[in-house]
Amino acid sequence: MIELQPFTSDDFTQLMEWVDDERLMKEWSGSLFSFPLTEAGLSWYIEGANDVNDPDVFIYKAVETKTGLTVGHISLGGISQRDRAGRITRVLVGKSTERRRGICQGMVRALLRIGFEDLQLHRISLGVYDFNHAAIKCYTKCGFRQEGVLRDVVRHGDDYWSLVEMGILEDEWRALQADGAAKS
Repeated sequence: MIELQPFTSDDFTQLMEWVDDERLMKEWSGSLFSFPLTEAGLSWYIEGANDVNDPDVFIYKAVETKTGLTVGHISLGGISQRDRAGRITRVLVGKSTERRRGICQGMVRALLRIGFEDLQLHRISLGVYDFNHAAIKCYTKCGFRQEGVLRDVVRHGDDYWSLVEMGILEDEWRALQADGAAKS
C-alpha cells in the first residue's frame, strides 16, 4: 500500500539521485527544471506547497507502508477552487527495480482520494507523453480517460514529443470506488 506524505527538503537528495539524466528530467518535469536538479531549484518548487489554507499545489513523496521506503514522487497542482479542478504533475516511480509492482497506481489512487475527498475537486487532469505506454496504462486503470492529443508539443534534441491529455471527473471516480467496494 502507498501512503502520500509531504515532500520536504529532507527528500531532495533522493529525488536528485533518481532524476539522473536530462531526458528523464524533461519527461518528469517538462520545462519546469533545468538539468541537473539542484537544492535551490527544489527549494523554489516546494515554496508555499501543501498549505491547506491556500491550496495551490500539493507535492508528495510516496511511501510504501510495508517497508517505510520512499518509492516515488507525485504532485497535484493548478488547483482552481472556483472550477474545482486540479492537475496531476511530476509523477515518478523511483528505482527501475520498483516498477511494475503497482506503485504508480497506488500513488495515483492515493492522490485522487485527496483531490476528490479532501479537496472536493470535480475534475482532475494530467498530461503524459504518448510514448510512455506504461504510464498511460496506469492512468487508464485508475479511471482516467483520454481526452485528446497535443501533437509535437515539446522538442527534445531533434525529436518532438506529443502529449496525451487525460482526465477523470468526480462522479467517474466515485463509481469506481463503489465498484471496488462491491467487489470486496
